Amino acid sequence: MKRIVHGDNLQVLPTLPREHARLIYIDPPFNTGRPQSRERMLVRAADHGERKGFGGRRYEVERLDSPTYQDDYDEYLPFLMSRIEAALPCLTRDGSLFVHLDYREVHYVKVALDRLLGRDCFRNEIIWAYDFGGRPKRWWPAKHDTLLWYVLDPKQYVFQFEEMDRIPYMAPGLVGKEKAARGKTPTDVWWHTIVPTSGKEKTGYPTQKPLGVLNRIIKVHSEPGDTVLDFFAGSGTTGEAAARLGRGFVLIDEHREAIEVMRGRLAQWEPELEIHAEAQRGTSSTSKS
Repeated sequence: MKRIVHGDNLQVLPTLPREHARLIYIDPPFNTGRPQSRERMLVRAADHGERKGFGGRRYEVERLDSPTYQDDYDEYLPFLMSRIEAALPCLTRDGSLFVHLDYREVHYVKVALDRLLGRDCFRNEIIWAYDFGGRPKRWWPAKHDTLLWYVLDPKQYVFQFEEMDRIPYMAPGLVGKEKAARGKTPTDVWWHTIVPTSGKEKTGYPTQKPLGVLNRIIKVHSEPGDTVLDFFAGSGTTGEAAARLGRGFVLIDEHREAIEVMRGRLAQWEPELEIHAEAQRGTSSTSKS
């Protein structure tokens, strides 16, 4: 199953098949209180360009419009939890739920998820740490996000330990050549850069998340042939990671620009496109990843 759905996720989720997804990953709005956008630039060679590069070459820069969405919710917790609750019937009994947040709302959502699913269904709080952007001088710079991992059944869930990517030892001389060459498995703190500004992954979509983070989640918490559901799909990072790893995907977003980005990004896998009625009338965006 490879499917992109244009519509309000709260309306779409009840129409999806029951227990069809082995993994749900969502990167919902963070409730930052301000519009989210990302400046995009097109750089091309030009004899009389305003910028000078290596070897005396000249370039001109054109600023491009970027998708923007409002990220300010008076009732954030009901907004998010109603959608998570609507998605749970889509999850297989041995499936996992990942909710990607930052420091603003994660503690409230953790308590709400404990109440909804039960504290025994909580498996991990994973910290994704990165080092990019401004550094304020009046408080410690916030350079991490939090991923909450829950399962439906704490006695039976997918966790493919051997599929973990290995990372270098910080002190390889202390573990011997064989271990150093193999590397170690990650902990619950993941160091991974954001999507590089000039990298091939870049779509120009605001708050796009890196493939490396999604690859790790999908490899360990699903198997080839499974379906991954993302109902805040944004630029489609979840879909690309799933497709490249031999999984299916269902991606939902109500933002027209997000749908267009996903269709272009995932075209080689020929996903089915479904448009719900309310999307044809036009709605505001709540997409992120």
